Amino acid sequence: MSAADGPLVVGVDSSTQSTKVLVVDVATGATVASGQAPHTVTSGAGRESDPEEWYRALREALAQCGDVARRASAVSVGGQQHGLVTLDVRGRPVRPALLWNDVRSAPQAARLVDDLGGAKAWAERFGSVPGASFTVSKWAWLAEHEPEAVRATAAVRLPHDYLTGRLTGAGTTDRGDASGTGWWASATETYDEDVLARVGLDPALLPRVVAPGETAGTVRAGDDLPFAEGTLVAPGTGDNAAAALGLGLLPGTPVLSLGTSGTVYAVSRNRPTDPSGTVAGFADARGDWLPLACTLNCTLAVDRIAALLGLDREAVEPGGTATILPYLDGERTPNLPDASGLLTGLRHDTTGGQLLQAAYDGAVHALLGALDRVLDADADPAAPLLLIGGGARGTAWQETVRRLSGRAVQVPEAGELVALGAAAQAAGVLTGEDPGAVARRWDTARGPLLEPVERRDETTLERISGVLAGAGALLGNGVGDG
Repeated sequence: MSAADGPLVVGVDSSTQSTKVLVVDVATGATVASGQAPHTVTSGAGRESDPEEWYRALREALAQCGDVARRASAVSVGGQQHGLVTLDVRGRPVRPALLWNDVRSAPQAARLVDDLGGAKAWAERFGSVPGASFTVSKWAWLAEHEPEAVRATAAVRLPHDYLTGRLTGAGTTDRGDASGTGWWASATETYDEDVLARVGLDPALLPRVVAPGETAGTVRAGDDLPFAEGTLVAPGTGDNAAAALGLGLLPGTPVLSLGTSGTVYAVSRNRPTDPSGTVAGFADARGDWLPLACTLNCTLAVDRIAALLGLDREAVEPGGTATILPYLDGERTPNLPDASGLLTGLRHDTTGGQLLQAAYDGAVHALLGALDRVLDADADPAAPLLLIGGGARGTAWQETVRRLSGRAVQVPEAGELVALGAAAQAAGVLTGEDPGAVARRWDTARGPLLEPVERRDETTLERISGVLAGAGALLGNGVGDG
């Protein structure tokens, strides 16, 4: 941390597990102060969190920054995508938020796809084919299973919308996060009244979509966070769009993010429409598009397997014939919401380290399979992969990605890219700059470059593909769909 005399901004990352805050010097991009506080996520039939806990975590994280946060001229919130927040007439949560990785709404998602003309029609109209992660399917699930909660709902928000609204007192969102709902049509960049009518959601309950570069409002009087009344509040956005801002991404640069979920994405000038459902056709936070594929099982799944084996997460060993599909929470890519983990190819001489490496391989295989669909046809296939997220610092993750992708890998030194992207957006509304240009000025993507391996490990890739194709009923419906 360092002192700064110029304007300061605050970037917030409200993720699945915690809230992180950065106080950033607008002129240099230096982090002046930071804080972090955890969230509680249920681990029963679904995945839920109390939105009030996100707000308490924000307060705690800001308190860790000391008095420096009070000097901020603007603030922006990046948040986990897709989550369904239902508020009553007083603005209080009706029930805990249904999180992105709650897959109970898979049947509702399938029915919605059929009801509106199939996957191709959805892709062309909305940019994405909804699965259990999408907010629209979660609302349909809620209407079916908890109609009393639906009747009590006076406002529907996404996680970042909820925190932004606590700051401003207004109901706003942005195109990046709205594009992950399933009720914002990318073809028209508006809420789609047809799908809203089908799920019984009044458009008046939804937030106003703030355009890139606009402000969502200002900090309202009486707010108990350490911001002066009138402090600018940027639109905020979803976590992946915020990370893209934080990297200052230009079109065609591939990103692989290793966190609770795994994601691959790239900025594109072209609106994505993938009927397979593998690629979600998200908007970005600047006015372009962010085609993205996401897996539910990434670092947490591999860490869980390491714990079951009694091994450190870096204790991998090469060789062996074992294959692990680490679908411990069901899976989104491929579309297997009811799947569980699968181990095959075990031999007498298989070691624990080889099993752990197989878990890494299974997680990365799914991400790389989606990367080809994410990138435009004219993207440079030799461009380095930007490797970000909590797993990006791990040697085992780095080497697995290099070996299976055959690409060079660059690991940005900046650690909190969602919060940093939110800070860049806040700086943009303060100064009038493009937030991507702000991030490039801050040189946020700087980091070591790991050269590509001499030859991609096709043997492992083909073995995993063969197991996935032949798993059939062991994994549930959807094998081969994406």
